[in-house]
Amino acid sequence: MNPKMIYGTAWKELETERLVGLALRSGFRAIDTANQRKHYYEAGVGAALAKAYKDGLVKREDLFLQTKFTDRGGQDQRLPYDPNADAATQVKQSFASSLEHLGTDYLDSYVLHGPSTRYGIGEHDRAIWRAMEEIAKAGKARALGVSNVSAEQLEELCAFAKVQPAYAQIRTFARSGWDADTRAVCRERKIVFQGFSLLTANPHVVMHPEIGRLAAARKVTPAQLTFAWCVHLGILPLTGTTSEEHMKQDLEAVNLRLSETESQIFDRLR
Repeated sequence: MNPKMIYGTAWKELETERLVGLALRSGFRAIDTANQRKHYYEAGVGAALAKAYKDGLVKREDLFLQTKFTDRGGQDQRLPYDPNADAATQVKQSFASSLEHLGTDYLDSYVLHGPSTRYGIGEHDRAIWRAMEEIAKAGKARALGVSNVSAEQLEELCAFAKVQPAYAQIRTFARSGWDADTRAVCRERKIVFQGFSLLTANPHVVMHPEIGRLAAARKVTPAQLTFAWCVHLGILPLTGTTSEEHMKQDLEAVNLRLSETESQIFDRLR
């Protein structure tokens, strides 16, 4: 399935199960998490999924489930793998743990949480990606992705990869043209650009008086209009809202279509 919006589960902690359940009841059918206890509670996502299946709300095949492998530098002491093992073993251990947490035997998308170096794709990252490719080739992950990369790193990964990334998940900033460089690579490579922090990283846009006037005229919220703008740019949005009202509004936003005038205003606000 190709989702129109993804529910993100970072920073939810012990509220994860409740909020994922609420997101599913609100209409979300795509969930993003990570096997990184520092920022995510993957097992809480799985508990919500198990309840939704039991209640007949959804079936596994109705859902897009995405999780991540997080290298040692992004973890705390609660590791999903042996810290002394090689990269390939760590990927296998983390992936097996994710399947157990999420109560599934496959993932729709398995994402490298980010390169281990600020610039380029290091040998360690290449070893991780090769192990992820083996999982994809075995049919256990239907697609691979990468998060927190620059346009240059994404190009380097694509040049190296035998299994090309299908998704790039990026914190997206208006000041960089809504990450125009990385979006351009994604268009060229037919990679789906997943944008996160679309609202929180761009408050000067969301709260701008002009956007407020446009939203009022359309009888929608500035947040909805901002999500609609991101969809207009070809971005698959993530939202991590904890409000049931906002969950429903966010899902409605992906069906809004902006006028040329509205698009020009958004394009100016950087």
